[in-house]
Amino acid sequence: MTLLRRDARPFEVSLGESPDRMALLAGLGVVLGFVGGLAAFVVVRLVGLISNLALLHRVGFHLPDLRHYHPGPSLIAVAVAGGLVVAALARWTPVIKGHGIPESLEAIILRESRIRPRVVVAKPLSAAVAMGTGGPFGAEGPIIVTGGCTGSLLGQLIPVSAAERRILLATGAAAGMSGVFATPVAAVLLAFELLLFERSLRSLLPLLLGCGIATEIHDVLLGGRPLFAAPGVHGVSGEQLPLFLVVGLASGALAVVLNKGLFFFEDLFRRSPVPPAWHPVVGSLAFALIGLAVPGSLSVGYWAITDAVNGRFLIGAAAVLFAGKLASWWIALASNTSGGTLAPMFLIGATMGEAIGIGFAHLFPALHIQPAAFALVAMGATFGTGSRALLTGGVFALEVTGAFHLVVPMFIALGVAELVVERFLDDRIMTDKLVRRGFRVDFDAQVDPFRTAVAAQAMDALPAGPLDADLPVIPGDAYLRDALAVFLRQPVEQLV
Repeated sequence: MTLLRRDARPFEVSLGESPDRMALLAGLGVVLGFVGGLAAFVVVRLVGLISNLALLHRVGFHLPDLRHYHPGPSLIAVAVAGGLVVAALARWTPVIKGHGIPESLEAIILRESRIRPRVVVAKPLSAAVAMGTGGPFGAEGPIIVTGGCTGSLLGQLIPVSAAERRILLATGAAAGMSGVFATPVAAVLLAFELLLFERSLRSLLPLLLGCGIATEIHDVLLGGRPLFAAPGVHGVSGEQLPLFLVVGLASGALAVVLNKGLFFFEDLFRRSPVPPAWHPVVGSLAFALIGLAVPGSLSVGYWAITDAVNGRFLIGAAAVLFAGKLASWWIALASNTSGGTLAPMFLIGATMGEAIGIGFAHLFPALHIQPAAFALVAMGATFGTGSRALLTGGVFALEVTGAFHLVVPMFIALGVAELVVERFLDDRIMTDKLVRRGFRVDFDAQVDPFRTAVAAQAMDALPAGPLDADLPVIPGDAYLRDALAVFLRQPVEQLV
């Protein structure tokens, strides 16, 4: 008689992992939390040092406030020199090009989450040089890659499966993001929405530990949170909620423009007679020229995001900064200069949202509208839908500003924006490069129906009396998946 053995199930925690294996993943999550938090501190301070030296000609390790920065022609030489350094590092490690998430996805899908060790050095260094010399990027992309690479290396040193190595890569990436922004919830969501390709307890546990520890390290080494604090932004009344449908439409349209514009400039660079090795230099020259006209478009622009979500821009200033940041980011990122996408998309979305809020405030004075609330919601909806990480974008915007009371208008705008984006975009910034290389990425997941029902629900009970010794017997509480496995091992004639 054939019995279906399920000895591992009483000791299974999640997707076949035993408690001991879960404890190992949790312990590695703790390690990656410390590494991600410390790496974030190093990257932020490195960007601060290079920014102070290159742009302000002084020594300092904190990110400078460029609110009153007025560059001269020397900015062009500084930016081009940075582009040369980035191009040289890209020749040594080509994977550092761009913002990092597509490269992490490529490693997960094609190389069993294996990333080369040199990326740990080359990616943050190239990004720090690009941002420090005026590049219109954020620090999140480089640190996500650095943290993910650390997790991958740890998974190559310790005997783990490819699936477990993917969890370590995602945990390292999320810990790095938490270490930069002190946004543990958004970091966990980012891993689930873009990197893990599974929803399980075995992946959640190391993520929780890693992101929690990295966030605490941020608070100790980089200061308290939230990073873009908006204490003056209050909740919105019910009468204002319909206006956020408009914000959603505008954010979705902007997300489409952001993606299509980036793809357009990437195509221009691909068709350009300029050799690819020199593209970062061309991009650097472009953002420097734009920066001479719009200084606020230079570097990470955290000060500008803070001003936007606090409603400090007039509509003219918001429009100029919107146009300058958008153009410089398009060209610089399309040139394969190293840098992140979150901060630029946040600033672009926030300036658009503030302009919309100012317009509504003039149209409906009786509603006492705060343009800052519209800026905050628009930046989350723009990034969330533009990157195909809706929950990450929305929660990140709330978490990094402390404005959790805006969760309802944020969700309204996200839902409407996604409907717009789904109609006009097939691929987005996180997956376009993979599609161009011949790969499709499907982020959708559903529960296996064969793991939600047991044999007793679909099969007849055995009759009383003796049984044929060759007849397979399946326990009533076995998953249908396990029952199917037993039948597939039998000769065809026994299944008829």
